[in-house]
Formats: sequence, C-alpha cells, structure tokens
Amino acid sequence: MLDIKYIRDNSDKVKKAAKDKYVIVDIDKLLSLDEAIIKINKELDVMKEERNNLSSKITTLNNEEKQKTIIYVRNLKEKITVLEDELSPLKTEYTEIMYLVPSVPYDEVPLGKTDDDNVEIKKNGEIPTFNFEIKDHVTLAEELDLLDIPRGVKIAGSRSYFLKNDGLLLEMALCRYVIDKLVKKGFTPMSVPLMVKEEAMYGTSYFPGGRDQTYTITEDELYLVGTSEVSLVSYHSSETFESTEALPKLYCGLSTCFRREAGTYGKDTRGLYRVHQFTKIEQVIMCEADYDKQYALHDFLLNNAEEILQDLKIPYRVVKVCTGDMGNGQVRKHDIEAWMPSRNKYGETHSCSSFSDFQARRSNIKYKDVDGSLKYCYTLNNTAIASPRILIPLLELYQNEDGSVTIPDVLVPYMNKTKIERKK
Repeated sequence: MLDIKYIRDNSDKVKKAAKDKYVIVDIDKLLSLDEAIIKINKELDVMKEERNNLSSKITTLNNEEKQKTIIYVRNLKEKITVLEDELSPLKTEYTEIMYLVPSVPYDEVPLGKTDDDNVEIKKNGEIPTFNFEIKDHVTLAEELDLLDIPRGVKIAGSRSYFLKNDGLLLEMALCRYVIDKLVKKGFTPMSVPLMVKEEAMYGTSYFPGGRDQTYTITEDELYLVGTSEVSLVSYHSSETFESTEALPKLYCGLSTCFRREAGTYGKDTRGLYRVHQFTKIEQVIMCEADYDKQYALHDFLLNNAEEILQDLKIPYRVVKVCTGDMGNGQVRKHDIEAWMPSRNKYGETHSCSSFSDFQARRSNIKYKDVDGSLKYCYTLNNTAIASPRILIPLLELYQNEDGSVTIPDVLVPYMNKTKIERKK
C-alpha cells in the first residue's frame, strides 16, 4: 500500500505505474474520496470538541441553561451520527481502491506486458549436449520409480502427483542443503503456518488480486499459502522494532505451498512444471527504509539463488522482469530461469522481488529510526529452491544413457549415494 500523501503529491507517477503494470484503478476517484473524508473528519472534530466541552460544563449550569445545553448537545450528537454514517461508506470505498493502487517501479524496470518482454541480463553455464536420445523428467522419474502421477490424479485431480523413493529423498536433500547454506549466511530457518487469516493475505498484497489463485478453507475463514513469504512477513505484523540495530531480519521459510493455477488450463500439462502443491524454501528480508540498502540486499538474495544453481551445476539465465509481469507491490524484480532440456528452453525457477514499504505499510511493520521517528520497514523476498520444478532440470541434465541419474556432488553427502539407478 502506498502512502496517501505520496499519491496526492505524485498522482501522475502513480497513474503511470498503474498503466505500465496493467492495473485498473481510478486514482482520481481515490483522491476525491480522500478530500471528502478529510472534510467530514474536520467537521466531526469540531462537533466532537464542542460536544465534549459542553458535556463537561452541564453540571455547572443552572436549570434553564442546563436544559437548553442538554437539548443542544443531543442535537449535536445526532448531527455527528449523520456525518459518521456518511463517512463509513466513503472510507470503505477508499480502502477498497487503496488496496488496488500499485507501487511505482524503479526507473530501471523495463516496460512490457508479459514475460515475453522481460529482458535477459545474464547467462551462466554451458547448455549440455548428449550423445544419446534423452528422456524427459517424467519418463526418467517413472522408470526409476521416483514419481507416480496417475495415482496422484486419481485421488487429488489434475496436476497432482506422488513423489516417492529416491525422488522424495532427493527433494529432502535439496531442501536440507539449501537451508544449511542459508543458515551459514545468517538466515533464521523457520517452518511456518500453511493456513493464514485474511489479513495476512492482504498484508503481503496477495489479496485482493490473488484470490483466484488461493485455496480457501471457508468454514474457518483461513487460506492456504502459495509461499511462506506470507507467513514470514506477517510474523512481525503490527510490531515495531525498537532500533535500527534489530534490522535487517533474515528469514528462510520451508513450507508446502498451494496454488490453484487458475487460468492455466491446457498449459504445461505434462510433468511437474505447473502443479497445485509443491515444496519451497523462501528467503525473506526486512530492512530499514533505505533505497541503497534495499538495492544491495536484493542483489544479495539474487546471488544466493544463483549460487545454489551454480552449486548444482544447472545452466541458467537472469532476466529483469518488465512492468506488466510484476505484482502490484513490487518495485524491482528479477527471475532466474533454469535450462530444461525436454522443454528446449529456460524455465522460471526463482523470483526475486523488492517491495519498499508496500507490504510493511499494509502489515503495519515499523522500526524506530536513529532520530526516534517511526518508519515502515522495507521488505524483500526470493525463492531459494522450489520442488518439484527444480527436479526437472536436475533429472534431465544429470541423466545417463543407461537411464540412471547422477546425483550432483553437493547433494551426495545428503543422499549417501552418487547415482539413482533402476531398482533390480
């Protein structure tokens, strides 16, 4: 959420941001409501002050003056009620529009409508060639008894699966390796709530726009998270850090994640690229409201994810995400895309985002600055690893002609073997 003062002073910038992000929001209507609310609040303040002053004097007045004053105060209360009734729907409409207003992207963010307009800025690793006919990850995993999609679909519907045997152990090895790496870098590891209240979804800006992607537990008014970012950011909601020395906060959250994948019917239907349930480790940082510090921490998060792919020896590229492919709250964003042989192209595996104070303002997360003033924190996040999608390049790139899969060197200590082979 943006500061209304910023919107008042920079309405043209905010309108341009909405246009560039393809967000439909009426900024002029918002400002009109803001003016009306301010006007009514001023009138209410005057009336309430008068009411309070007169009420405190009633006991000191003689009978005639007392009766006149009581009648006057009663009429004043009725006028206040009328104004408050006028104010309530204005505030509701104002809040609804405010939740739609996007943040203003950094100047470096490329203009564009979809991920086709993202700009490649870096490539790492050589795309391998094979001297045998390669198999895709589904064929490999099924032949090695790592995956069972038909039975997953049988009991849970499309885009469901069972990960089994060394498939599960490989996922667990990846997660433990990544957590160990991040802990060494100063991150606090967490297992987080998977069901959250509506305010957590609004606070992290996944609502109102992301409702169609979210699984809802109607009876309990809870929602299944699509990323541990929701729980990790909300961990400090409505809290104030006592000094800048408490920042930055570095968290890595391990969670199962759930996404409906609404609007993707018929897209990426084979395999593990687009599923409803997956495991992810998310990096989340809260820092001071400082552009340079946020910029540096964004690069730090991005580098962590790159290091993980480098350790796994998976070729990848980094792209600057364009305005139309960004979320409402993001001011700077990069995606990392790993090479996936069966797709014969790069596929997104990591997403790194800076939000400035957009999430913290919604979630009411503040800190006391060195001058004693209260400020909203800046928040950032980035995927560390997400499975089973990362298993696509891992299985396909490390396959051997005999159908076995070599385990990356960094994962061997966690797997206690060097190769996944077909059971005899």
